[in-house]
Amino acid sequence: MNIKALAAEFIGTFMLTGAVLGAAFYSFGAPSGAAGIVGVALSIGITVFATARAIGHISGGHYNPAVTLGLVAGGRFKAGDAIGYIIAQCLGAIAVTAVFATIGHAPATFAANGYGNLSMLNASLSSVIIIEMVLTAFFLIVIMGSTRPGAPAGFAPLSIGLTLAAIHLMSIPVSNTSVNPARSLGPAVFAGGEALSQLWVFFVAPIAGAVIGALIYRWLDE
Repeated sequence: MNIKALAAEFIGTFMLTGAVLGAAFYSFGAPSGAAGIVGVALSIGITVFATARAIGHISGGHYNPAVTLGLVAGGRFKAGDAIGYIIAQCLGAIAVTAVFATIGHAPATFAANGYGNLSMLNASLSSVIIIEMVLTAFFLIVIMGSTRPGAPAGFAPLSIGLTLAAIHLMSIPVSNTSVNPARSLGPAVFAGGEALSQLWVFFVAPIAGAVIGALIYRWLDE
């Protein structure tokens, strides 16, 4: 296992999760005016674009256990390397949540993903599962198509970042947007309680969606 690749995954997931949490914790109550959902979506989209350009070449720029497992299903990544990547990603998400917990002024839920009381729209479990699966499948189709051999050079980070921003615009009110088990893990660990009890949803649904999306793209591209 390449230690530099693991470090890149840790850093990338740290920054990705930080982009979501920092914007969610602080920008809604900014004295100059709340950035709101659009601000959160732009924060993560820009961050993913930047980190993919800066360090994506070191590890492939997954920053997401669902993406890693989707790429395994899509034949783009070795299954034997997946566990190390996932551990690094989860540690990165927990570490950045710890940073924000130290800074303080975080909401009690730590912007955790969830249904019912943890959803802006009080969405049901089934609604959250469906949107997380569908949007993660969509995300994998974009990732695999943007990184295919012969794709225009240099455009993958832009298309992936813009897609993730769009996904957040669509699903923050429903599930607070995961499509990334590591991003869900960090806040749930610090929020505890209901957020931690619902965490399984944000492992199962995004991973299932990622595998489905990868298999769909693989079929389309055969």
